[in-house]
Amino acid sequence: MKRITSYLILTLAAFTLCATTPRKQVINNFDRSASNHYAYPYGTDVDIPDLTPAPAGYEPFFIDHYGRHGSRWLTNGRTYERPLKQLTKAKEAGMLNLQGELLLRQLDYVYETSKQRVGDLSDEGAEQHQAIAERMFRNFPEVFRGNARVDAKSTVIIRCILSMQNETMRLRSLNPDLRIYTDASYHDMYYMGWGYGEDTLANDLRKSVDPISDGMYEKYLRPERFIAQLVNDTVWAATNLNGRQLMRDVFDIAGSLQGHHRFDGISLYHYFNNSEIFELWRLKNIYWYIHWANAPQNGNRMPFIERALLRDMIQKADAAIATGERGAELRFGHETCVLPLACLLEIDNVNYSCDDLDHLHEYWQDYNIIPKACNIQMVFYRPVGTTGDVLVKVLFNEHEATLPVTPVSGPYYRWNDLKQYYERKLDTVIDWSVQR
Repeated sequence: MKRITSYLILTLAAFTLCATTPRKQVINNFDRSASNHYAYPYGTDVDIPDLTPAPAGYEPFFIDHYGRHGSRWLTNGRTYERPLKQLTKAKEAGMLNLQGELLLRQLDYVYETSKQRVGDLSDEGAEQHQAIAERMFRNFPEVFRGNARVDAKSTVIIRCILSMQNETMRLRSLNPDLRIYTDASYHDMYYMGWGYGEDTLANDLRKSVDPISDGMYEKYLRPERFIAQLVNDTVWAATNLNGRQLMRDVFDIAGSLQGHHRFDGISLYHYFNNSEIFELWRLKNIYWYIHWANAPQNGNRMPFIERALLRDMIQKADAAIATGERGAELRFGHETCVLPLACLLEIDNVNYSCDDLDHLHEYWQDYNIIPKACNIQMVFYRPVGTTGDVLVKVLFNEHEATLPVTPVSGPYYRWNDLKQYYERKLDTVIDWSVQR
């Protein structure tokens, strides 16, 4: 009861903070409205709180990690193309006003620049991982001391491979003696990135919630004002343009620009008012929640798509503990892995579950969970010169996180307690769908 009470207090405190601020947070920083396109916001020491010192006599020796690739180009080229086609159609019909002409030119510039780069890692995305590596090295120098071993794996997607390259190269520059091994193979994809591709039940459940998300857009997204500022004839536009799709595409492009230095000084947010920006974010927040989080709408199933990944993390941690070797296991993939993994680990309030989607944003915000380069670092500590339990703490996006067992002190937990909790949880899905 003591563990449950203390955990609820921490969780409710986080809920109280979020409940009073989501609209203000988004309006004060439009970039947050980009949802999963939000560029990693923790770029300086000012953005990240100081870490709690380890209990006396303990030092870190191993890091078990999964991180998302850095900022990238949009993965669907149609998002760049569709608004161009719609606005070009209006221009050719003589229906585009000066504001619409300006937007068309801006979108055309972004489109031309994006050619043959769909899904690629951006310049800023590379820098995000270099900076994360540097902070990891500085925060836990004992882990990377001497000829420590670093095993890095990536999904087979090039933006993830390049994210791995940028992070490991930075570590190498900080300590040339590190033994660094990198790999990216379909052999590991069942747990690295596409494990859910084999989970037929999870796939069906995700498809089943599409109508919920689509219906929310139909119900709440009103494109009339947005379209009216671009055209001379709103009656023509209502018949000839897909206003809701145009609004969504332009908003997605607007949010993605923050991840590229080449677009510094260019913003598309001024085409939207504050209420539209907040509503577009709120609807995307719902999408991510019901498709990939611990949502009743998907049967609370999605966290378990990462069961193979969690088993691998447990296995690698136990191997490091058994050998006593210093080092890290670094994995690089996607937000569609980080989000369900964070739910499965029950990090902070990420595992939140509710039926009321209209008020979801008060308690659960995707920009705090899955920005570009989001990452989970499980840092393991052992006693120096004596015997004792191995401890672990988790950094979620480089912030110390709460976990679902009783801590030893602050954010530090006994690994055996945590492992036992997770293994029991994983055992509950033994009869679910495809297992490896």
